[in-house]
Amino acid sequence: MSGRLLALLCCALLAGCVRVNVHGDPGQAMTQTHTLRVATYNASLYSDEAGGLLRRLESGDANARKVAAVLQRVRPDVVLVNEFDHDPSGRAADAFQRAYLEVPQAGGGAALRYPYRYFAPVNTGVPSGLDLDRSGHVAASAPVEGEDAAGARERGNDAWGYGLHPGQYGMLLLSMHPIDAAAARTFQRLSWSAMPGAARPVDPATGAPWHDDATWSKLRLSSKSHWDVPVRTPLGTVHVLASHPTPPVFDGPEDRNGARNHDEIRLWTDYLGGGDLSWLCDDAGRCGGLDADARFVVLGDLNNDPADGDGRHQAIVDLLGHPRVLRAATPRSEGAAHAEGADKAGRRGDVAHATGDFGPRVGPLRLDYALPSTGFRLLDAGVYWPAPGTDGADVVDGTDHRLVWVDLAD
Repeated sequence: MSGRLLALLCCALLAGCVRVNVHGDPGQAMTQTHTLRVATYNASLYSDEAGGLLRRLESGDANARKVAAVLQRVRPDVVLVNEFDHDPSGRAADAFQRAYLEVPQAGGGAALRYPYRYFAPVNTGVPSGLDLDRSGHVAASAPVEGEDAAGARERGNDAWGYGLHPGQYGMLLLSMHPIDAAAARTFQRLSWSAMPGAARPVDPATGAPWHDDATWSKLRLSSKSHWDVPVRTPLGTVHVLASHPTPPVFDGPEDRNGARNHDEIRLWTDYLGGGDLSWLCDDAGRCGGLDADARFVVLGDLNNDPADGDGRHQAIVDLLGHPRVLRAATPRSEGAAHAEGADKAGRRGDVAHATGDFGPRVGPLRLDYALPSTGFRLLDAGVYWPAPGTDGADVVDGTDHRLVWVDLAD
């Protein structure tokens, strides 16, 4: 064998063994094939005042810098940001991209740019014109002079989804890959009563429905919205199924928020399940669920731990066990075990699976999910929550939630 031929053969063998860490901080080195890192992150980038998030970002915000630092470290290809106030003009998203993500942050990594984004209206803070909390009157549709905290709370309770102005706690999808916005489906206005077997809240004192029939027929299921957003990735089209169900608390013995949280999660189980879904109609009037051969990732702060905390756990258990959801080890972190309340008595789930730090009384819970479909190969997954004193631990407290990521391949 000639020396030149031997050299070429050695180079070919070495090339076949080259491994690169495609995305950086989390995870192990991966082969240099098409991979996709998808993440969800409740960033707590909201304000109680309309336009307040933009002002917060333009004035410089320490927590927003930490959120950006985490994203710069993890560098997801596609990320759903929960609790990012909806701004129809896109100026808040522009400011976060330009002044935070594209600027290397202390404790973060290199500048990060997402050329594609998707956002749409949500139900939070949108006046319903109905007495949804049964206070005896319909709250004002906008802040009034002299409004106190109780008045603001009543106003939020009578919105389609709890919020103090339209778009509070909205959602923002950021992507390195093109988003097919024209094919996206939103379910902002889907009626809760349309869902067969809906968990209609009941007044335990009387056994009667909590909402009268007229109100129930108008009540929207989604507290924010449910989105099916196709993203054209190197792995083909991936449907991002994005939502942020209401917390199953802040109500009364009728458990209306617990019932709504359950059915908001159940919507995805139904959407994936096939069968007669003539009731499941999006805001453009198209009815039915996701095509049987479509690949997807369910993303979002679903506000329900499968074992601990408040809420009706069966809905999240059913979603995790759905035949179209990939069976895989649960993402975990080293940091959750060090959070206050991690050793709370009565815990049933593994604290390492928690995705948020909710103080000593509640303790860490698993509320945030990145659930890929079958048809993908899961290379790695995790919760970005370094243990105290380790690299990156100083930037995770910009929000009470932690970023959850999955690495996917064909």
